Amino acid sequence: MLKVKNLNVHYGVIHAIHDVSFDVKQGEIVALIGANGAGKTSIMHAISGLLKPTSGEIDFLDENIMKIPAHQIISKKLAQVPEGRRIFAQLTVEENLELGAYLRTDNKVAEDMEQVYKRFPRLKERQNQFAGTLSGGEQQMLAMGRALMSKPKLLLLDEPSMGLSPILVNEIFDIIKEINARDGVTVLLVEQNANKALSIASRAYVLETGDITISGDANDVMNDPRVREAYLG
Repeated sequence: MLKVKNLNVHYGVIHAIHDVSFDVKQGEIVALIGANGAGKTSIMHAISGLLKPTSGEIDFLDENIMKIPAHQIISKKLAQVPEGRRIFAQLTVEENLELGAYLRTDNKVAEDMEQVYKRFPRLKERQNQFAGTLSGGEQQMLAMGRALMSKPKLLLLDEPSMGLSPILVNEIFDIIKEINARDGVTVLLVEQNANKALSIASRAYVLETGDITISGDANDVMNDPRVREAYLG
């Protein structure tokens, strides 16, 4: 579904991503783990069009999307839930969800919104509340719901557990598994909580200072001594 080949990203003279290559197959949950500052978010932003790479190839559903602007990439059924949620604080919960469906032309938006409310009952309770007044966990649910309103085939999740209590982290990861299994949405997951990410992923890549150093089946990566020492304690 997604093929990234020899991706390079620069910030001025800083070479942040070095010839990174990986793929995501349809139906998978693929985890991209690594320390803070390793370049995980840079890769996510490059895929979704928010950041222009220096070189490389990014193919989504057999189409090169490297030169396609971000607002057009989402119409191709690729959606990102950004780090820090980035919800529209001055709009209501329902207005945020409506914006997720902004590019849709079908007549099932209302039906899909009800499905989002069914999956996230707390959002239903707060549908007329300003999004900026929600708790961190509720904002994460809203960001995920907003992305799902675009009916993505591939969902990019950037640090969904950040700042959440352990109970809410478990809830969010259960929802990720459900979105993948029940809705058939493929997931690329960037997460500092390596243990949680590897526990739900089918495959994983480890990114260290802009290079992929380890890759393979999620269980094998979890049991790799280097990963256990660096990320799993």
